[in-house]
Amino acid sequence: MRDDNQGLPFELDRARLRRAFERAVATYDRAAFLHREVGQRLLERLDLIKLQPETILDVGCGVGSITAALMKKYRGARVIGLERAAAMVALARRRAPWLRTLHGAVAEPEALPLSAASCDLIFSNLALPWTLDLDRVFAEFRRVLKPGGALFFTTLGPDTLSELRRSWAAADGYNHVNAFLDMHDVGDALLRARLAEPVMDVERLTLAYPDVDGLIRDLRALGAGNVTLGHPRGLTGKGRLSAMRVAYERYRRADGLLAVSCEVVYGHAWGPSQDLSRPRGSDAAFFPLARLRGRNRDGH
Repeated sequence: MRDDNQGLPFELDRARLRRAFERAVATYDRAAFLHREVGQRLLERLDLIKLQPETILDVGCGVGSITAALMKKYRGARVIGLERAAAMVALARRRAPWLRTLHGAVAEPEALPLSAASCDLIFSNLALPWTLDLDRVFAEFRRVLKPGGALFFTTLGPDTLSELRRSWAAADGYNHVNAFLDMHDVGDALLRARLAEPVMDVERLTLAYPDVDGLIRDLRALGAGNVTLGHPRGLTGKGRLSAMRVAYERYRRADGLLAVSCEVVYGHAWGPSQDLSRPRGSDAAFFPLARLRGRNRDGH
């Protein structure tokens, strides 16, 4: 990792990110409505495959709300919750269902503390926006997946927070919003990792806020503030904040609320080889989305 003076503008400051996640433990639940909604939709997609995993790795378990649902779905599986922040892992472990143990791991997705071919299922909900080196991440996913194991994940595309990005661009020349990779770039990374039969699709959701300050508070509550190396040093002045707020007014809707775009990318692939352990009939996993579309969330 380059230091703050040498890094590329959108490169992530990992230490800053970990600190933000540690601080967010107390406020995360209040602001995590998008994570819960998308996580539930990702869980629904698991119904489309015939897989009874013995070991599941939840990469980016957060404070454990979706992890607990995953454990209830696969009651006989050993589940490992992995997160960058130790405080998040500790809370997720406390939220495990009655008489179940969530095994915790504090690590980066680029360096998983698991042995090769140890997982039947990797589940990752909105953790990948916090890494730009998907080649390393997917290489690790491939390494720890058993032959015939499955990978299901969500991430965010470049249209996410586009209104906030443009509004800040009208106010100053600094980065204020993290970078998000295009769905096709994510798919290309899956192919380079030699994960089998990758499938990608995208869903666009719109949130709504009465004012932009509420959006910024929720991002901070999630630990999802600006952690790029190109972030402005020092405090952002009142003049620039005011200019950003004025610029965001162009996105006020007819109902009086401000629009917030979220481009949700879904991905699915299989482990490193076609093998008899891959269940027959699993082509249904190639995402018939009719029952999922049209459920955009407005407001919170």
